Amino acid sequence: MLFRAAEADPADPARPADLDRATAWPAGGPVPALTAEKVREEFAAHRMRPEWTWLAEDADGRVLGRALWWGRADSERPVALDCLQVLAGVPDPAAVAAGLLEAGHTAFGARPGYNVSLPRGWRADPAIAEAVAWRRRAARATGLTREIERLRYEWTPAAGIAPPTGRLVFRDGTDEEFLDVFTRLAAGSLDQATRDELLVMDAAQLAREDIAFYLDCPGERSWWRLAHLPDGTLAGLAVPSATPYHRNVGYLGVVPEQRGNGLIDEVLAEITRFHAAAGADRVTATTDTVNVPMAAAFDRAGYEVTEIRLVLEDPAR
Repeated sequence: MLFRAAEADPADPARPADLDRATAWPAGGPVPALTAEKVREEFAAHRMRPEWTWLAEDADGRVLGRALWWGRADSERPVALDCLQVLAGVPDPAAVAAGLLEAGHTAFGARPGYNVSLPRGWRADPAIAEAVAWRRRAARATGLTREIERLRYEWTPAAGIAPPTGRLVFRDGTDEEFLDVFTRLAAGSLDQATRDELLVMDAAQLAREDIAFYLDCPGERSWWRLAHLPDGTLAGLAVPSATPYHRNVGYLGVVPEQRGNGLIDEVLAEITRFHAAAGADRVTATTDTVNVPMAAAFDRAGYEVTEIRLVLEDPAR
């Protein structure tokens, strides 16, 4: 079996057709897949690229599987695997998928995480459960051994906007202040990735990495706010952000000593109001399924779950 990137080669007239074959792959199967139109849109925006698109072929040149990695338009390397499919009827789909992942990881010099988009209640559907199972086997075989299941939320103006209550005051902050609050928020976090990262690094290092991540997102640093009680006591922070597609909740939290007082609702409402004031017609967000308090806050704020996102990633990343 041959695994290769779908790079066009001007010296080989057959190679440009690779992208057409990768794009036209039938988007069937129980796990939702990208449509041909969406794939073309991502290629046009440079978020998917020929060198990030890998095909598995049999000895006769028949395409048995494809892996489409994704990144931002300015990314040097892919950020995540966005689509992994193997032809129906292949005896060992996990082996084909693992071959695709291994080939891509070797070429990239990294193991980007794999985001599997699933409907709610997917475990109750045997076909979806089996399709997830072989993807999991392939991911584990190639180093993507950490699994995090997240709820993907979405807010639209129809949900309404909670007015300010006066319980919190929001202001700009210095980089040093934000570093301090990010560090403090790690204590007692229910976020699975945060808990895992704290096993191998201290809270200050994790805070610096989180800040670097959000600075690299499409949102602006000027959007960030510290949250205080009216008497000036620190309560938490709000980091509105964005993706290449929509405004995004980003990062928010309440410091440990202020938790349990309903202040997370105030912080989330501030982010929602901020995006709405900028004309956003859609605001996305994610939280781990185990983070029940955060999920409840999204529910109260009128955010709706649109999908489950199973994240398979390298724990050493």
